[in-house]
Amino acid sequence: MDRIPILRMGDCLIVSIQVDMHDRLAIALQDDLTARIVKDKAKGVLIDISALDIVDSFIGRMISNTAAMATVLDAQTVVVGMQPSVAITLVELGLTLSGVRTALDVERGMALLQQRQR
Repeated sequence: MDRIPILRMGDCLIVSIQVDMHDRLAIALQDDLTARIVKDKAKGVLIDISALDIVDSFIGRMISNTAAMATVLDAQTVVVGMQPSVAITLVELGLTLSGVRTALDVERGMALLQQRQR
């Protein structure tokens, strides 16, 4: 099964989703990411979804759940690169991504994470 790579930068983990998400891949990412947060004692998680054109309700919930799990594990989550069509879909589906900070790009997302850690 495919896996989405998780990169470490300082005390943050960076996930760049460059493939179409399907349910099994989303679940694997959630499992891998929570394990890495614990293993690396990460304080921040940046999820880049700029390559995603569409997000269904399951993937939207998975992003929200992953952020909630990260929070419980003492890591802040920032989602970056959301396409307008994805934002519209999430709103139409009624998904607010509570607890998830957003930023336009990776640079701003990293700045948000570093700001939160001070």
